[in-house]
Amino acid sequence: MKHLPNLSFMKLFNISFGFFGVQIAYALQSANISRIFATLGADPHQLSFFWILPPLMGMIVQPIIGMLSDKTWCRFGRRIPYLFVGAVIAVAVMVMLPNAGSLGITTEIVLWGLSGTMLFGLMSLMFLDTSINIAMQPFKMMVCDMVNEEQKGLAYSIQSFLCNAGSLVGYLFPYIFTFLGIQNVAPEGVIPNSVIYSFYIGAAILILCVLYTTANIKEMPPEEFVQYQQTCKENEEAKIREVQTVTGKEKPSVAYTFISIGLVQFFCWTAFMYMWTYTAGAIADTCWNTTDVTSVAYQEAANWVGVVFAVQAVGSVIWAVIIPKFSSYKLAYIVSLIIGGIGFISLVWVHNQYVLWISYFLIGCAWAAMLALPFTFFTNALEGNPRMGTYLGLFNCTICLPQIVAALCGGVLLNIVEGSQVMMLGLSGMLLIIGSGCVLAIKD
Repeated sequence: MKHLPNLSFMKLFNISFGFFGVQIAYALQSANISRIFATLGADPHQLSFFWILPPLMGMIVQPIIGMLSDKTWCRFGRRIPYLFVGAVIAVAVMVMLPNAGSLGITTEIVLWGLSGTMLFGLMSLMFLDTSINIAMQPFKMMVCDMVNEEQKGLAYSIQSFLCNAGSLVGYLFPYIFTFLGIQNVAPEGVIPNSVIYSFYIGAAILILCVLYTTANIKEMPPEEFVQYQQTCKENEEAKIREVQTVTGKEKPSVAYTFISIGLVQFFCWTAFMYMWTYTAGAIADTCWNTTDVTSVAYQEAANWVGVVFAVQAVGSVIWAVIIPKFSSYKLAYIVSLIIGGIGFISLVWVHNQYVLWISYFLIGCAWAAMLALPFTFFTNALEGNPRMGTYLGLFNCTICLPQIVAALCGGVLLNIVEGSQVMMLGLSGMLLIIGSGCVLAIKD
């Protein structure tokens, strides 16, 4: 039987390097979508509805990509063709989306109470998130396909580092361009050049990173892959027999693991959905004392969103180093979510833009756990399964469905808190703390 060989650090790095570019695109979307649609004229009570499309497309696309790539064998590889196609589409849409307000499209109400400009932006967002999901999923699958058990921890650590590094760059782009003198304000209904240029540069980096990965990674042929998978499955069956002999306990079923992790994911991703939706409006109100989206103060606050999200990414990187030092992953998960919840709740009383760094650093601790631990629990349950891509695609629904529910309920909850966007962030903190209690249901 053949065993997956150890790979050099550079090979592990190359497998995930394209993730850096994909994450820049995702960060630009996360930090700027509410800003873009608010600038185009969206009411704060409508903002959450614009956020339905990203998770909806993820829930549809990722299981399909997982299933199709499980069955794809061609001279370009198994996962890489989907990675490349997704990246090309994402680049095209990243050039169009920030220009929604400056293409001469009608600003009159044309459908569902939305102007032609907002509808164009909405369609661009749908295609952007679809393409990001197409490009993102293959990176997770290639690690499962090509890396042995001894090196998977290192491989996912590299991927997590590149993920947070890409986020850091994407979040800071508008702030950096403004610092360099690029215009950060624009006529009503038009996106500032600082945001437009950020999307342009992000698109260029994305395609270069993906080209690098596709040029330096060669996936194994199907005959060789089948031999490795058979060995992996036999090793896992031996492990299960050993655990049952020593502990007398059955390994948790995939279904139970899926449901128990999904319950935690529901509260976590609902919380972060509200962070992405309402941070711009919240800090503009509490730290810049404005709700006027056409004002210089609002655009400064919107740039600061990228800065605090970058601080969150730094907190995530640092906390990711600490997580393995816990006595168990469940304990690390619980502590991380509680710390993140405290960070969210503290925002209700913060009125200084620099104190925000503390809150978002704490939020980054929760983000580190959310990126790594659910995936760790679930892939352990799947070990040796030849349909890994399909299951990982379905598992993405535990990320997407909570965001859809959050988007549908956002306007109602905003009315309950009397239009206070910062109170929505406080609610996010409460949701994370509830999620930390649900971690107890997971069987490791």
